[in-house]
Amino acid sequence: MTIKVYPQLVHGNLLEFGQADLPDSFLGWHQRRLHLPNTGTHFGFVYQGNPILYRHTREQEFKLYPGMYFSLPGEGWIGSEDSSGFVVTCPDYCGTFSIGGPIEPTGRFAYIDGGTDSLLIPPLILGAPCLNALYFPPLTNQTMHTHPSYRLGMVIAGVGECETPQGITPFLPGVIFFIPAGEEHKFRTLDEKLTLVVFHPDSDFGFTHHNHPMLNRTIVTGVSASQLPQIQTKNFGSTPENIEQ
Repeated sequence: MTIKVYPQLVHGNLLEFGQADLPDSFLGWHQRRLHLPNTGTHFGFVYQGNPILYRHTREQEFKLYPGMYFSLPGEGWIGSEDSSGFVVTCPDYCGTFSIGGPIEPTGRFAYIDGGTDSLLIPPLILGAPCLNALYFPPLTNQTMHTHPSYRLGMVIAGVGECETPQGITPFLPGVIFFIPAGEEHKFRTLDEKLTLVVFHPDSDFGFTHHNHPMLNRTIVTGVSASQLPQIQTKNFGSTPENIEQ
């Protein structure tokens, strides 16, 4: 299986894309309202316009702008007659409510082959999903590589292309792409930069119950509480049952 590319959204369209064998669902909206079901957590990005994000559990409305992103646990809706973007729903993940952006013009972390990266919505705990921005300057020619899980993203600025063993795919603003796990690929730019927003369904980075700043920086007679299992809170898990949204 190779990369899948979905064209720019058209007027009033609702685009469903991705893989039937994955638990996560992927939707793109354009000039309409998109209902977000009361399952798991929704990660979204605003490509155009000024949509309203509605949070059902608190009956709150938030006006968003191009380049903004959000994480919404539980039911709500996103959209308006002048906006477009995409949403990834993770039905088995209990995230937190957050809004951020617009994204910055360059990344905060070094990536590979001249590219940079920013974590827009970081993993709350080791292994959790995350949303990222990737930035490639002109004349980038990435090393061919793979990822251990799928990548779902959108071209939000600039022009480039994605090369796989099967061929070359143009990357234009507004295009949504899906890269299956293990698929060899590389990004390339010519005279223009390329900016992507990319969702990762998992991570190998993040805090755990035994490794996080509050615990690590709590000192008992010169010893970090992370080294004192006898005083650490037991039998606690961040599940929907013990978290009030």
